[in-house]
Amino acid sequence: EVQLQASGGGLVQAGGSLRLSCGASGFTDDDYAIGWFRQAPGKEREGVSDITTTDGLTHYADSVKGRFTISYDNAKNTVYLQMNSLKPEDTAVYYCAAVSLSKTSWYDLISYDHAWAMDYWGQGTQVTVSS
Repeated sequence: EVQLQASGGGLVQAGGSLRLSCGASGFTDDDYAIGWFRQAPGKEREGVSDITTTDGLTHYADSVKGRFTISYDNAKNTVYLQMNSLKPEDTAVYYCAAVSLSKTSWYDLISYDHAWAMDYWGQGTQVTVSS
């Protein structure tokens, strides 16, 4: 059973930085896509960024390109989301999620809103950016 544990949220001023971590356990030898999603009050959950565990392919939402960087430490089975130049509109609960790429292709996954396709979810971590 895959389990994900997200951490690293907090309160930061606009223009500041935070790094989120998502520790994973229970992975098989499959390639996985691990993604970060966020949900602000009154808004739908949206995809932020994704990475594959084998090749390190990455994908970013337009709203975070150039500001956020996703990475995967294979030795620690941990995904990081480095968030720089944070804006108040980045305020949300951030979730990490994973799906085995034996079930779907990476390019199919990132071509649409794919929160529903993720099989495993961690608990959320709150990110609040003050203006």
